[in-house]
This record gives sequence, C-alpha cells and structure tokens, in this order.
Amino acid sequence: MSSHAKPEPLDLEHGLPVTSEDVVALRRARSLSSLTWQEYETFLASQPLPSIDELRARPLLTGEPFRLRD
Repeated sequence: MSSHAKPEPLDLEHGLPVTSEDVVALRRARSLSSLTWQEYETFLASQPLPSIDELRARPLLTGEPFRLRD
C-alpha cells in the first residue's frame, strides 16, 4: 500500500455509529475489568514462566524489519 495523502485524524467522540446502549455497555465492561496494580501484580505472579526449552522452540520472526518513513 502506498498512499501519500495525509489521513484525517480519527475523532472517537463524534461520528461513530453507536447507540446509547453501546456506550452504557462499554462503560460497564471497562469498570468491571479494571484491575488495581496489586491485582495485576498478583495475576502476573500466578502465571507460569516458560522453560528455556519452550522459549527456544518458539518460531522466530523473519522478514524485513518495519521502518517508518518521513
């Protein structure tokens, strides 16, 4: 893809096709899924660390690295 036109900034406050029920549901989901730092730290500590062999078995990324241009 090669577009040289500058994109318009995305306005997340206006023009999105959502209903008031959508907004209520998104706000409810956001408030129910919030973790405190202590809860997040506890969650991370509960996750098992992969072994060295598991890490070595993971496929490596290949291809050209992503580069930003002016």
